[in-house]
Amino acid sequence: MLTLTQDLYDRIVAHARADHPDEACGMVAGPEGSGRPERFIPMLNAARSPTFYEFDSGDLLKLYRELDDNDEEPVIVYHSHTATEAYPSRTDITYANEPGAHYVLVSTADTDDAGPFQFRSFRIVDGEITEEEIRVVEAY
Repeated sequence: MLTLTQDLYDRIVAHARADHPDEACGMVAGPEGSGRPERFIPMLNAARSPTFYEFDSGDLLKLYRELDDNDEEPVIVYHSHTATEAYPSRTDITYANEPGAHYVLVSTADTDDAGPFQFRSFRIVDGEITEEEIRVVEAY
């Protein structure tokens, strides 16, 4: 189960909506070994594409060094789908290289500024996808 605060949930959704029609992407880091998402890290989609996302390799290297320095790890890796449901694509599965992370997908396919959206979380390990329950709390 993924447990995250309402603030983090809202920030992920806002980023997905702001970058639409391109896919948005980012991470939420937490203290190493805690499994608790705390620090919201929106990233630039270097692909600038409505059907694909890619972290800039320089930004990603800098981020992982920062995570190491802060004794943090990626707890959530998120991105949006702008034309399809919030379910991992084959490409998403291929690039899922954080076995301990929650992979959150937000679909902005059928949304406007106030409209509905899908927010789903998955574990992706060795190509196997498992959807998980999401619990949104006010605070930890």
